[in-house]
Amino acid sequence: MTKKLSFLSLLLCAAAVMVLLVEVRVTEAVTCSPTELSPCISAITSSAPPSATCCSKLREQRPCLCGYLKNPNLSQYVNSPNARRVATACGVPTPTC
Repeated sequence: MTKKLSFLSLLLCAAAVMVLLVEVRVTEAVTCSPTELSPCISAITSSAPPSATCCSKLREQRPCLCGYLKNPNLSQYVNSPNARRVATACGVPTPTC
């Protein structure tokens, strides 16, 4: 009886670990929308430092930056010297696409 309980306990622990591992892999999908970067407009169009909201949104949109760079309507803004300055200030590296 003790062996069965030990095996059952081990099995339950293994199942719990598997559930936790699966939960860790689940990530929130990012919706690529350049309008999400609107909090950065004032920093990009002037020499003002980026706000915390700007940096947060920029980090959130990081997976989308290559798509923005490849879009002829957006690349001039994303690749501008001020946009690069804002990204650097926010700790977001320039993407290599």
